Amino acid sequence: QVQLAESGGGLVQAGGSLRLSCAASGGTFNTYLGVQWFRQPPGKEREFVARIYGSGSGTVYADSVKGRFTISRDNAKNTVYLQMNSLKSEDTANYFCNYREYWGKGTLVTVSS
Repeated sequence: QVQLAESGGGLVQAGGSLRLSCAASGGTFNTYLGVQWFRQPPGKEREFVARIYGSGSGTVYADSVKGRFTISRDNAKNTVYLQMNSLKSEDTANYFCNYREYWGKGTLVTVSS
């Protein structure tokens, strides 16, 4: 059974950057299946952030993060990353990694204005 572990969250000032990691254990990411990042802001529903699929060249982003966030993967490390730049207060949320039916427990990102 695949287990996903997110890391890299924390407190950052608006305009700053963070890089989140999603490491898989108990199995490997199938290169051709998508891995997604979702987020859940306080008091709101979970929302899609970004997806990477294929060999890593296929990416999709929510409009709210397009141009600021970059999703990437390191197949050798079985890890997917989310580079977040120009962070805004509205990016504050618990960020989750998703692969097939598997979800991580999330990592909290707090952006102070």
